[in-house]
Amino acid sequence: MSRLTHTLAVPVVLAALGLAAGCTSASDVDEASVAGAASRQTGPDPASPFWVDPGSSAAQQIELWRREGRTRDAALLRKIADRPAALWPAGEVDPGPTVRAASASATAENRTALFVAYNIPHRDCGQHSAGGAADADTYRAWIGKFAEALGDAKALVVLEPDAVAHVVDGCTPGEYHAEREQLLGEAIDRLKQQPHTKVYLDAGNPSWIRQPGKLVEPLKRAGVAKADGFSLNVSNFQTDAVTKKYGRDLSKALDGKHFVIDSSRNGNGPLPGVWCNPPGRALGTPPTTDTGEAALDAYLWIKRPGESDGTCEGGPDAGQWWPEYALALAGNSAG
Repeated sequence: MSRLTHTLAVPVVLAALGLAAGCTSASDVDEASVAGAASRQTGPDPASPFWVDPGSSAAQQIELWRREGRTRDAALLRKIADRPAALWPAGEVDPGPTVRAASASATAENRTALFVAYNIPHRDCGQHSAGGAADADTYRAWIGKFAEALGDAKALVVLEPDAVAHVVDGCTPGEYHAEREQLLGEAIDRLKQQPHTKVYLDAGNPSWIRQPGKLVEPLKRAGVAKADGFSLNVSNFQTDAVTKKYGRDLSKALDGKHFVIDSSRNGNGPLPGVWCNPPGRALGTPPTTDTGEAALDAYLWIKRPGESDGTCEGGPDAGQWWPEYALALAGNSAG
């Protein structure tokens, strides 16, 4: 079992920006960006260059709770709504409209948009986030639309959480390994055609593949040398300290490749034995590129805090917004 689940909900950025598919004029984006920025109580974090989605589920929940008089809860949820988190257009046949709208809005604010490309065939081995593209050609077309929609925007893409680790742990059947590694390499090539896009190939988390050396050859076969680096702890709860050490070890084995860490929900670390919607967790290090570690490019909120890991511990389907869990994460967090 991967102990890793992912968000599958379609992002609400199009509705938030007031944009329909194919309607992304500069004036539309400008107005939406200004309106979204005005709705936030705090200015952009100077330590973070990343774009904040003004129409996130957390932002919408705040407005609802305000109308209901739940002002304290609404204020707590600002800890999530005012910080950047990645968009996952995983459930969309065409990711283009969502990616294009977010990229345009981020460009209007001179910030970097965060995305996760999560549609590899045979995804998640039939577990909570099962699905993905029907076949290799469908995936190639999907990643092509994704990349094209990025355009010239500054973007950071985390590529296919768990795809390589599932090759290593054997969850993905052997007959799919070569195709998967080829598709990942092709995806890196296509995404890197965009002039301002950084790509980080996912490498699991320290509690999953405990010996980082086991990931080295599969990552190389999947094209990590052509990527900007690798990502760790996506949708998981391992602490910064544990994940940093793991990342340094893997980086050394990969000729100094850099990495990013998902710190979205690791403030209290993992809950032993519970990897899906564990109670008592907290938000972690806010997104920043100021890491103090040469090989660590950024702490990111890759998993969107408050979205369910799956139907466990009373949660809704994977990727569905769960306001009670979001509130608990914010309430348990310092700052």
